[in-house]
Amino acid sequence: MFLEVVRSESLSHLSFLVGDGGRAAVIDPRRDCGIYMDLARRAGARITCILETHRHEDFLTGSKELSLLTAASVYHGGKSEFRFGNPALEGDIFELGGIRLTVIETPGHTPESVSYALAETRFSDSPIAVFTGDTLHVGGTGRTDLFPGREHDAAGQLYDSIFNRLLPLGDHVVIYPAHYGAGSADNTSGRCFSTLGFERRYNNSLRPMNRDAFIASKAGERRPLPPFCSLMLRRNLEGPPIMNGMPQPQPYLPDDFTGAISPGLFVVDTRSPEAVCGSYIPGSLALPLDRISEFAGWFIPYDSPIGLVVESSSLVQSAVSRLVRVGFDAVQAYLVNSAYAWGVSGRSRGCIPATRISGGTHRRNVLILDVRTPGEYALGSPAGAVNLFLGDIPERIPEIPRDRGIVVWSGNDDRAVIAASVLRMNGVESVEIGLGTRESCVAPECVMATT
Repeated sequence: MFLEVVRSESLSHLSFLVGDGGRAAVIDPRRDCGIYMDLARRAGARITCILETHRHEDFLTGSKELSLLTAASVYHGGKSEFRFGNPALEGDIFELGGIRLTVIETPGHTPESVSYALAETRFSDSPIAVFTGDTLHVGGTGRTDLFPGREHDAAGQLYDSIFNRLLPLGDHVVIYPAHYGAGSADNTSGRCFSTLGFERRYNNSLRPMNRDAFIASKAGERRPLPPFCSLMLRRNLEGPPIMNGMPQPQPYLPDDFTGAISPGLFVVDTRSPEAVCGSYIPGSLALPLDRISEFAGWFIPYDSPIGLVVESSSLVQSAVSRLVRVGFDAVQAYLVNSAYAWGVSGRSRGCIPATRISGGTHRRNVLILDVRTPGEYALGSPAGAVNLFLGDIPERIPEIPRDRGIVVWSGNDDRAVIAASVLRMNGVESVEIGLGTRESCVAPECVMATT
């Protein structure tokens, strides 16, 4: 038996290749799916089935693409109307040499969510592991707010799935979820595995053992819902467009790049925040490489061709992979020699100053925007800061004052530079990056309406 875990860091997504006896299954594949074929070849196995735990809302599945490449059959939970593949129903079994995968219906996160219990049958028919999708995470559970008006019903289903279907499998059973760590649906661990017994004891989301308390806890959760979720859900039901190979953006010199911007090339700068702050192309979106899949769908129009600014040409395909995972296939070009070539060509450049937030030294005539999620903001923020979640900035631009300096803050991570570039793109010029911890103190003189 072999088990390979594939991490997609920008999505905090986990997928799996598991098999035995020359046969293998892929669980929850990403769209750039060549990695599973490579891993299967190394294991001397043929991919014979592709199993989805649910219709993903944060990325495009690679199951249809992988099926065309391998002739493997695709299976989804049977409670949704997928236009490709086959239903996976309670008790269905997939045999792979000496291992068996059994379908367990575990609705809640989505109506059709299923888990796959793994048994190594040469030793026992009892499961030793279970692939839980977004039903149960390491340190958390899946969100239940994807379908407005049905939150309570979904939370009740999730409780039943976890407490009545998964936990009874046994404390020794290893869990492999579809997400991990920051950026996934819950405040989960960075580990890609746990056991049911460990989660029963230490997972805070499972501590209200009473069903009503669990439902109340889940129903009270409020998380940002990316605007592209509905597109991901629809495309994953229909089957994402087939790529027939990864996009191959062409190398453009500054003249070509400039000429493409005017007709509508959307420029995405994937360099480090430090590089972007020092010099960037005016009007471009700063989107550090490891944040692309997480935030591209918030800010990039799906009908625009994309031009990349990268640290080096060796990173072009990494950026392309992260874009296609969330449905951006029209990656047309990249700037040769990055921002350096742009600068030495004499073209206009921008910079984003950085300033330290400190009550004793920072000027007071500013508005500090904490661009983290409301949940993070509630745990602590610089004194006087106003919370405006990064993804909500474009629609709330009219509320941002123009007679004050704007300092964006995100706890010293990449979101501040993304926010600063989005503000600049929308005509807010007096923008700086705020450095400092949440214990820093400043009292801005102006306020912005919040909802």
